[in-house]
Amino acid sequence: MEKADLTRRTLLAAPALLAAQSPNDTVRVGFIGVGNRGSYLLRHMLKVPGIQVVALCDLDAERLQKAMSQASAAGHSPEGYSEYRKLLDRKDVDAIVIATPVDFHKEMSIAALEVGKHLYCEKPMALTPEECRLVTNAAASAKGIFQAGFQLRHDPNRAASMEFIKRGGIGKVLFLQGYRHTNDLPRQTPWYFDRTRSGDNIVEQACHIIDLMVWAAGAPPLRCFGSGGVNLFKNEPPGRTTMDNYALVYEFPDEVRFNFSHIYFDPPGFSGIKERVYGSLGAVDLATATFVEREKRGERKIESPQNGQDSTYLSLAAFIDNARGKKQPLNHSESARISTLTAMMGRKSIYERRVVTWEEVNV
Repeated sequence: MEKADLTRRTLLAAPALLAAQSPNDTVRVGFIGVGNRGSYLLRHMLKVPGIQVVALCDLDAERLQKAMSQASAAGHSPEGYSEYRKLLDRKDVDAIVIATPVDFHKEMSIAALEVGKHLYCEKPMALTPEECRLVTNAAASAKGIFQAGFQLRHDPNRAASMEFIKRGGIGKVLFLQGYRHTNDLPRQTPWYFDRTRSGDNIVEQACHIIDLMVWAAGAPPLRCFGSGGVNLFKNEPPGRTTMDNYALVYEFPDEVRFNFSHIYFDPPGFSGIKERVYGSLGAVDLATATFVEREKRGERKIESPQNGQDSTYLSLAAFIDNARGKKQPLNHSESARISTLTAMMGRKSIYERRVVTWEEVNV
């Protein structure tokens, strides 16, 4: 299969409004992975109209039982599994949500797509560029739709900000800035700190902000350079192979640059998380949907019709609507591949201490 061409239309598609739900058009959902993230997704999925959670899977019996109780309390009667392929064998499961560690994403995604299920797979798509290509190819030939868990595209403030940018509200896009400065990840989740399982923090965590900036730029980056390592949490937790700090500069077409930094030893309340897009007429803070003109003081709010709604709920509700109508998601397989590869491009640059080009990862 030839590499899919990235077009501005592919990247800039707007989120579809949720269609009216038919009570006789129930989408039957199964979950693979109901740990920390999976149980959070389950809680939101149970609020989506027109669905029935019929199957749950997890290797941890205690987590599985807790999730089954959660679903039962909401009026659902799921069966529990420890083997995900048994769940996929069920003919009455229409849609699958995968929320496992990253090293299982490729295998489970392809298996779900091959048996005709609609699939919502948490970010990132996979661990390597080659794995991403395999998942994208499977999605392209599948009967069901593929939607990635880049839920920030459905956040009301960010979606409204992006629409404002795309209709020329800030003029020509000139510069992108992001940072994720937080405390370290939860130590009770060991795979977070094993880069052979997580893909390292840039792929597993920072991919959300990177996805937004790729969306804003409207094209993949041409090249990037980065530097990073472990300055504070050396061998904490024991065996740690993931970074605790790094910084990157990406270059996009038209000389648009993206400056990104990510640290895990930020004092509480000191800096936090920022996503900003600068243009010839002004700049937008994506997370707060505020616009500041370049030649005027003061800011104004960009209005969103879905203001106040949760991005994870909206993303899952969009998935069910997309599955019901077999519509292409905003965060579809090719856009997810490009954003995941952009993170991997940065990772490769950091590890190899050199400039890395898009052609090197776009397999």
